[in-house]
Amino acid sequence: MPNGFVKKSVETLTLGEKLKKIRSERRISLTDIARFTKIQLKYLENIEEGLYEKLPSDVYVRGFLKSYAKFLGVNGESLIRLYQKERGIKRSLDKNGNNYIKQPEFLNISPWVFGPKTMIFFSLAILILAGFFYVYKELGSFANNPKLVILAPEPNAATANDFIAVEGKVEKDTKLFINDQPVIIDDEGGFKENITLQAGTNFINVRCLNRFGKETLETLTVHSNLQKEISEKNDNEEISAVPDIFGKKIELEVKAKSRLISLSIEADGHLIFSGEIKEGEIKNFQAEKNLVLNSDKADETLVRFNGQDQELLGEKSQPIKKVFNVAEGSNL
Repeated sequence: MPNGFVKKSVETLTLGEKLKKIRSERRISLTDIARFTKIQLKYLENIEEGLYEKLPSDVYVRGFLKSYAKFLGVNGESLIRLYQKERGIKRSLDKNGNNYIKQPEFLNISPWVFGPKTMIFFSLAILILAGFFYVYKELGSFANNPKLVILAPEPNAATANDFIAVEGKVEKDTKLFINDQPVIIDDEGGFKENITLQAGTNFINVRCLNRFGKETLETLTVHSNLQKEISEKNDNEEISAVPDIFGKKIELEVKAKSRLISLSIEADGHLIFSGEIKEGEIKNFQAEKNLVLNSDKADETLVRFNGQDQELLGEKSQPIKKVFNVAEGSNL
């Protein structure tokens, strides 16, 4: 160590490396980003590879970086500053390394004369190309499933809360459902919804549907340590904030008759089940005061309340909500 100094290497990421790192952590492809931001794929590739000389003028690149950053949810100004710094260094190196001599620019006079007939011809050509592009886009939407990108939570996420935020992006003009409940989508296709969790393993179904009936389904697995955290905090004390809804006063047996049904059950105001029941499968639920049942097919949902005769919730294949109340000893 001459002169008493220690050399340390400081690892810094280039703009492209930083964008690749963020994108890979969120499991998003460049094709997805190009599709949602409307930036050409080749420009996104050039930005990540640092091929700035193949990009258009800086004013366009700054717009690209703002859209890219907005999609990823990061600070766009910091990306622009890093780009300008690297761009300036590249230009200086090119200038000094190649004895840069600015070539004279010659005026290029086009042989085309834009008269009225030429303008009409080009206008018709543009309209025809626009028509072909529209038909191609519509055919693509008809043939392909809608795109669904989940930004949060991560796969097999775990939390100590009784809810989790589901966030992502879909294509415009699509309908979105989380656990079969409609979700509002913003003007840019983004969505964010807080989902209530029960203690243990939760399955969250995120489904998007386009106007041609094509759909994409993603099932998220989330582990909630809520009950465990409460138990450890209070040891053996009785917990009044989280009522014991098992082994109490009312019981409900639910069976899928002949088709798959989607079902949710609330016991004393707490969601205890949200998912699907296969044909012939039976689920049992208990509560102290009341049970609220939601099914997507009334004519396929068989119930037995407090040991009574089994009955069908309805005669039509439509959603139904039913409340079973201990106060009256019967269903409402």
